[in-house]
Amino acid sequence: MTARTAAGRLRGLLGPRHAGHSIETDRLGALSLPVGDDGVVIGDDGEGRPQLVGFHRSTPYDVLLIGGLWTAQVLALRAAGTGARVAVETGRAPGWTRLAQAAGAGLECITLHDVGRVPPMGATVGSPVLVVRDCGMRPPRGRVVSAPWQSVLTLLPYVSPVAPRLMRDSTLVGVQRVSPEEAEQIGRILGLSRTECEALPTLADGVTLWCAGRERHWVMTSATDAESGLLGVARRMD
Repeated sequence: MTARTAAGRLRGLLGPRHAGHSIETDRLGALSLPVGDDGVVIGDDGEGRPQLVGFHRSTPYDVLLIGGLWTAQVLALRAAGTGARVAVETGRAPGWTRLAQAAGAGLECITLHDVGRVPPMGATVGSPVLVVRDCGMRPPRGRVVSAPWQSVLTLLPYVSPVAPRLMRDSTLVGVQRVSPEEAEQIGRILGLSRTECEALPTLADGVTLWCAGRERHWVMTSATDAESGLLGVARRMD
């Protein structure tokens, strides 16, 4: 048995055979292959370039958002749109019910769970999971934690006593409009510049400063028509 025949039996029937493609050596420079990051589009930067977060990872990934429910729901909806299963751990299920019912065209791609009641999700490379923790100012330590192909997004409406620990433990931290006092505290923990700290209390609805290590990205999240119809306009307060 030849290697080609063996490969055909392992992978399925062999498809049509085509002659190989060739190109003159001096024309290789004209070839280009569009390669970019993949993930969930979280918005645009100041120059209008899409910014993405790769929630589907082979390593544990923790994200903290100090901000509004609207932004967290947009991220959850877009994550579900990439094929992830989204488990929302929340003490305010009525605020998520319409979103969960509308997502997935009847499929349970977004499920709601009481605080502390998220079951094991069985995340795999073919079935990644995003756990959204909307558990108020003092979210308890979760039973379901980040793991390969299972990321965790924790939402804090404001800086709370648990915020410093969560900021230090998270790979990615997003900060929306906060008070000047909160901005000072966040700036000390994340190592923000004076300009960045002074900007945080003035941010418009839908704007988030995303921080990963020393990287900083100002991002504006704008809803699509479908998202606006479901969630309304961007807002920091709920």
